[in-house]
Amino acid sequence: MKIKALLGTCLLVACLSCTPQKNETREAGKTQETQEEWVQLFNGKDLKDWDIKITGHPLNENYGNTFRVEDGKMVVRYDQYDAFNEQYGHIFYKKPYSAYLLAVEYRFTGEQVAGGPGWAIRNSGAMLHAQPASTMGLDQDFPISLEAQLLGGNGQDERSTANLCTPGTNVVVGDTLFTPHCINSSSKTYHGDQWVRAEVLVLGDSIVTHIVEGDTVLVYEKPQIGGGNVSNYDPALKKDGQLLKEGYIALQSESHPVEFRKVEIFDLARYMDDPRKLKSVLRDLRNREGH
Repeated sequence: MKIKALLGTCLLVACLSCTPQKNETREAGKTQETQEEWVQLFNGKDLKDWDIKITGHPLNENYGNTFRVEDGKMVVRYDQYDAFNEQYGHIFYKKPYSAYLLAVEYRFTGEQVAGGPGWAIRNSGAMLHAQPASTMGLDQDFPISLEAQLLGGNGQDERSTANLCTPGTNVVVGDTLFTPHCINSSSKTYHGDQWVRAEVLVLGDSIVTHIVEGDTVLVYEKPQIGGGNVSNYDPALKKDGQLLKEGYIALQSESHPVEFRKVEIFDLARYMDDPRKLKSVLRDLRNREGH
């Protein structure tokens, strides 16, 4: 689907979740069609559908039991670490996706582990269109991907969430190729240990939209491989300029404890060749009573 053909869809995106959201009413607002198509990537019980890659450790070595399930939540913990030592981690869902609406409900808790970098305090992220976990180098720090950066406030200063960071990637903002590593969203700041719902609407290699608690906070286009801010990767995989049409979804461990109580996805791939149906489905999602 051409980007121009999606411009009308973007008008729907702007209000995709504009109804005030309350956790206790989200399920009631789904139409039968949209309710059936939401898939829970995290089943609330175990991590059997996920692959783990931590810097300096082989695939699926869950060093320090970093990623675990507690009280029905997927959590990142560092109680078995002596120090962080740049052991950045990512947990990848087993299946790649191309066009979808991803939603995560997260919160930051506790204190950062010793040795974590200053910028990583109350910092995590959802990696989009990521390379497979199995292709990451032993000492690779981040997957080549787009990062919907999830941040918590420090109790005083403003600090937006659902920003964009680009390990090994670039995007187009407006009509310009955006090559700096990160761009801030227009979201409000979320202090303390409150739960926050962040959504990302990804339409293949065309348009990506970040949404926080019902507000559209960032839009960009044409995700592609390029730039830096990723190390120890396989050069054969970094084909600069190649558009990213699909990839894996991963969640981060970056030295601060974080919890995810929901990770869910609405797969839109089947609608990408039918603009009218795509708009209809997005309208249903927009009009639901606070999904």
